[in-house]
Amino acid sequence: MFGAYQAGAWKALAASFRPDLVVGASAGALNAWAIAGGCSPDELCAIWTTRETADLIHLRRWPAMPWRGAFDSDLVHKKLDEFYARFRPAIPYATNIVQVPRFRQVCVQGEEMTADHLRASCAIPFGFPPVRIGGKYYVDGGLLSPVPLWAAMQMGATSAVVINALEFMPSVVLRAAVGAFRAVMAPKVDFSRISLTWIRPSVGLGKVRDALFWKEENARRWIELGERDAARIVPASKI
Repeated sequence: MFGAYQAGAWKALAASFRPDLVVGASAGALNAWAIAGGCSPDELCAIWTTRETADLIHLRRWPAMPWRGAFDSDLVHKKLDEFYARFRPAIPYATNIVQVPRFRQVCVQGEEMTADHLRASCAIPFGFPPVRIGGKYYVDGGLLSPVPLWAAMQMGATSAVVINALEFMPSVVLRAAVGAFRAVMAPKVDFSRISLTWIRPSVGLGKVRDALFWKEENARRWIELGERDAARIVPASKI
């Protein structure tokens, strides 16, 4: 749900900023798909604040195999398929997914992008099951690269406006576990060749439960915060 922050930031940027390409991971993959497909800022914000979003996350009935995930994926997959069909990128788009169990990062772009790849981009480990594509299994690219700058560089980007809604995990335990995992498993990339402008939450967004379960007041608060932070860091006159 922290993806609502990105929608707010885009609302501030969209009036004067026209990206040459858009890249995103996890919830950012959905926002990027919509932005690349010409979704207006108001429409994108409405997606995050609509009541329909509240009905996507439901705990599975236990017992369930841990690798199947804690949440029922049927409603989410249906919504992602509709989202994929609703928007068609008018500018280059890419997302990153992670092949398991090898933990290999994959950049998906152009004509190779399917609804299954969008599903995989949101397959949070232990939350939703891995997605099988071409006989291999994939999960959320945010597992290794929450901000897939390496994919943008692979597409030829030399500068980027980066909206990082999840710089820190909303839990000390998760922060330590994921940080250690990424330190060991994520490949090292030299970002010295790309000019970066960072947009980050100026205040904490919330706890793990806030990230998982929809509340309209939270979504609207994050949208407003994203809009304020983006307007402060990247004034229209600088874009």
